[in-house]
Amino acid sequence: MIAGAAVLAIGAGGVGYAQATGDDDENVTGPDADRAKQAAVAIAGGGRAVGVEREGEGSEAWEVEVQRDGKTVEVKLTSDFKRAGVETDDDSGGREENESGDED
Repeated sequence: MIAGAAVLAIGAGGVGYAQATGDDDENVTGPDADRAKQAAVAIAGGGRAVGVEREGEGSEAWEVEVQRDGKTVEVKLTSDFKRAGVETDDDSGGREENESGDED
């Protein structure tokens, strides 16, 4: 019984570590992730957030995938949840927008 609790504690610590360090390509959870999702959906003009990741490059702190009208867009946010850029997911088609929101 004690050994099982120790394994569970170590496993939970690993999950907490992955969320705290924000490993790329990992969905994160928590209040800040929820704020990132809300901001991204508003920037995308509606839809549903289907994934949120922490980013460590440049001015981007968050990357949120938002599905809307059958397409997926990646909304990149700064650490204070402001728009850093929006890209149409390559697999969903459509046009790509640069950081200022202008179509390329």
